[in-house]
Amino acid sequence: MGIRRTPLPGVGTQYDLTTEAGQHISVVVHHDGRRFLGFYRADDPDTCQASVPLTPEEATALAHLVDPAPLDSLRAPGLDLVTEHIPVHSRSPYAGRLLGDTRARTRTGASIVAVLRRTSAHPSPGPDFRLAIGDTLVAVGTRDGVDALAAIIAGG
Repeated sequence: MGIRRTPLPGVGTQYDLTTEAGQHISVVVHHDGRRFLGFYRADDPDTCQASVPLTPEEATALAHLVDPAPLDSLRAPGLDLVTEHIPVHSRSPYAGRLLGDTRARTRTGASIVAVLRRTSAHPSPGPDFRLAIGDTLVAVGTRDGVDALAAIIAGG
């Protein structure tokens, strides 16, 4: 299996792969962060059977479901530490607010070690870092702590 990368001038990049079963799947990543999944006919790789638009948040969630390895590879054996990516959705009470407002470490024991934004990464953000819709928090802590942090960020 190989992935073919095709620049789409003025749009973004298209990634194509053919599975071992011969199915053709395409992902188009737009410059503004939108993504589209395309499913093609095996007998005609130019005919798109279905296209599914994904927001950046949905694409992140789907990527974590398809390949949890980036999360699992950061687990520390015997230390009960996990690393998790937590999206900041539009319904989060912390969208547009300062990171310090979450009181994440005090409330959960989990630490936010980085914030990923569409075009950049912000390692070791301070309490004055302003969260935005679409950000992804990289959190480290115990399973319970990281789950509690995810619930807080989601507004639960």
